[in-house]
Amino acid sequence: MDNLSDTELRALFASVKTIAVVGLSANPVRPSYFVARYLQLRGYRIIPVNPGLTGQTLFGETVYGALADIPDEVDMADIFRKSEAVPDLVDEALARWPDLSVIWMQLGVQHAAAADLARARGVTVVQNRCPKIEYQRLYEELRMGGFNTGRVSSKLT
Repeated sequence: MDNLSDTELRALFASVKTIAVVGLSANPVRPSYFVARYLQLRGYRIIPVNPGLTGQTLFGETVYGALADIPDEVDMADIFRKSEAVPDLVDEALARWPDLSVIWMQLGVQHAAAADLARARGVTVVQNRCPKIEYQRLYEELRMGGFNTGRVSSKLT
């Protein structure tokens, strides 16, 4: 786990506006979906990246097959892929956005060499952490299991 302080994480969340989510699923029970949805509800623009869904729409945005295909600038690439995929994704992100601010690797995802490469380019790297959990922790929104549905019910939906 990277050792960013809470102050550094708060600054990161305050500076980021647009997030490319690599591996975003259209299935609402998948972590990539509900993390992206949560971040969108907090005001971030989410740009989905999933080659299997290219051209579809998720969260009001076109789904792209690769980071290189995204026509807009992004501040953060959030990676929901296996660690082995990280080096190519980091290379692609750095080539596409020379001024990229953040590369975030989800829980269980890390790659030391790719992280070092990104840091050498001035990019903040977060590994093996979830932005939803960190945001909720920092802004006192974290509930049991990491979820805050805003309703209390014993009924299964």
